[in-house]
This record gives sequence, C-alpha cells and structure tokens, in this order.
Amino acid sequence: MTTATSPSSNRLSVGSETLGSAVVQGDSPIRGAVVLPTCNRFEVYLEVEDVESGRTAVIDAIERATSLDRAAIEQALATYEGDDAVQHLLSVASGLESMVVGEREISGQVRRAHNDAQSAHHLSPVLDRLFQSALRTSRVVASSTGLGTSGRSVVSVAFDLASATVTWEGSRAVLIGTGALAETGVGSLLARGVEIAGVYSPSGRGEEFGRRHGIASLSLEDLRASLADVDLVLACSGGESIVLTPAMVSAARADALRDLTIVDLALHRDVAPGVAQMRGVHVVDLDSVGATAPGESVNSIEAARAIVAHAVARFGDGETARALDPAVVALREHVFGLLERELAKVRPAAGATAEAVAQSEATEQALRRFARTLLHTPTVRAREHAQAGQTDRYLGAIRALYGIDVDLPADACPADQIDAEAGHDSDAFGHHH
Repeated sequence: MTTATSPSSNRLSVGSETLGSAVVQGDSPIRGAVVLPTCNRFEVYLEVEDVESGRTAVIDAIERATSLDRAAIEQALATYEGDDAVQHLLSVASGLESMVVGEREISGQVRRAHNDAQSAHHLSPVLDRLFQSALRTSRVVASSTGLGTSGRSVVSVAFDLASATVTWEGSRAVLIGTGALAETGVGSLLARGVEIAGVYSPSGRGEEFGRRHGIASLSLEDLRASLADVDLVLACSGGESIVLTPAMVSAARADALRDLTIVDLALHRDVAPGVAQMRGVHVVDLDSVGATAPGESVNSIEAARAIVAHAVARFGDGETARALDPAVVALREHVFGLLERELAKVRPAAGATAEAVAQSEATEQALRRFARTLLHTPTVRAREHAQAGQTDRYLGAIRALYGIDVDLPADACPADQIDAEAGHDSDAFGHHH
C-alpha cells in the first residue's frame, strides 16, 4: 500500500534527508519510502501493508529528528492511501497543488526525490513505478494542456517581486542550495544579466553543482564574505538549520554601500525572521510569493485534472491478473472520469472563503471514498474470474453493465500519448524493476 503524508508545517522537514532510511531500517513494516520536500509542503510516500503502522513509524522518526511535540506532528500530518495517494502525487507532480499552479520546478523536485530514494536503497518497485508514473503524467500535462505555458514559476514570481529592490543587469548574486529551485534560479539569473558569485550548499553538494554550472563552490566563510558585495541572495536549500542569521548578516554588511535583497524559497527557512527587519536588507519569501501568484485558466486546470484521473486509473496495484488488466483499467477510467467531472462542479472558484474551500474538500473526500467503494468488488471479482479461467465472462459483464468498450479509453484524455510515454519510460527505466 502506498501512503502519502503531507504536513503543513515546514519544521517537519528537519531531517528529511535521512528520514527515508530511518523508517525502513531493521524490522520496520515499511518496504519502501520516498521523501518529497517541495516549496510549500513536505511529504513521505510509503509502501506499507498497514497504513497506521506506517504513519506511526513516520511520526516516531520525525519526533526523534525534531523538537516538536508528538501531538503537533500528528495534527500536522494528513494521510492518503491507495488511489488517493496516487492521485495526490500525480497532482503534485503536475503542478496542480503548487502555490503557482502549473509551475515546472516541482517535476524536478519529484525526480530528485525519486533519485535520492534509489541512491539510498529505500525505493521499492511499487514506489519506483509510482514516481515514474508521476513524472510521465507531468510531461503529458505540460505538453497537452497549456498548463504552465505562461512560464510563471515560484522563482519567476519571486524575482518579479525582488525587482522592486534589485537592478538586475550587472548585479551580483550568490546561491544557497543546489536543488530544483537553484537549478531554475541559475538560468533565470543569467537571463536577467546577473553575475553569480558562487553557491553554498549546507548538504555538501556545492562542488558538483558548481562544476555543472561553472560556478564557484563556497564555504560558509566564503558565503559570509560574499554578503558584503552582492546584491541578491537566492536561498533555497531547506536544510536542517538557519543559514543566514541577523548577527551574520549584520557583521558581513557593516560597511556595505548598497542594499541586499534575499529571496528565501526554502521550505525550512534558510533565513532567520529577524533578518527582514534589518536596515538595507529586503526579504522575499514564500508567503509573499503565494500572495501574488498568478492564476491559470480553468480549462487548462480541468484538462490537467482529467489527465491525472486517467493516469491514476492506469496505475494498478500489480496484483490484478494480466489477462483482465484492460477490463479493470477501462472500468477504473470510467469511474474516475465520472468522478472528475463531478468534482469539477463542486470545486470553489478562486478567492472563495475558507468555509467554502473546507466544504469543497469534504465533498471531494466523500466522493473519492464512494469511488473506492464502487471499484472494490469489481476488482476483486476480476481476480477471481482470472484464477477460475473465466476471463471472457468478466469482460462480457463489464461491457453489458457499463457499456464500456474495453479496447478503447473511456474518456477524452490523451491515452495514446500517455501510453507512448509509458513505453519510453519502460525502455529508459527498465533496470530499476
């Protein structure tokens, strides 16, 4: 079973680099784990037989790694399982859950989480398939719907806000962090005519990142020294501790002649709160980005959600007999297609009240529970008929009851493109399985 756990508190991301290994050690009930920190959330995807035991293991690990009260951790964690977990990750990877809807940095963060879990040897085959599906779906959404084609991203919105205090052409910048946001940031800074003085990585990845981009790798002392004569800091490491403190910034800028703008996009903040109150220092953070993020067209978002629903239907648990996969997938596509159309009717418009959003979320959860219940028995029956050698009877029943042609997709999603992507991925990633 795959479980997605997404807390709202950025303090839970402390220790995220070792959390995956921590929860699969010893006699853990967890078969695989992928940790996904993004701009505005922190998630753990697990393959586990029992959801509650998996959730408990994650809470135990976070409690050991942080100073947070256990009750606070439990309250901050939202848990999804089965199809709901699959749907959530595919939506996240496609930019549907981002503060800048459709932004592209998220797919890089998903890819990095997948690679990190593989390198650390806690990526199970099911989670491998899940994350490949998420990345594939993200590519199809990007190429088929126009979602995100405005080029707006967390970084671009943040830099637009920073334009109030930064004259880009000819200015100097330094990076803190080497993740997906830093990758995007390098390109954006160079395109704006900015000289990048170096990169500091709290996790020790600065050398590799610097070689790849032709940028100097900085020690912490180098970073301190650079604060005296740079115009901009892009901070996006999300490490376990604050990097820029008021004392550090104050000492470095005692004789500075120009203002400093700091763009802090780390989930676990790289910049201490007091820095924003310092004279001559301006801070742009995720709160200000979220408050000014642009909207995307309703049509693009709904088209993207339909593609996600289609991909969720095609992501099976691997247990259904191969002979009945087309019938089960067709039924799942039929149900999820109907579900997505109904959810589109109840989702609140932009700017809706908190009460309206909460009501919408409750309705969505109820409809998803109904869909799971509806699909459970037909899926079980599919296995029983396959084991009894009665595949034809089951296929006939699906056609008679639902009017579904098993050979054709039941919705208007770009099935051919998804299948083509799947074929490409099986060639590229076959050695993972």
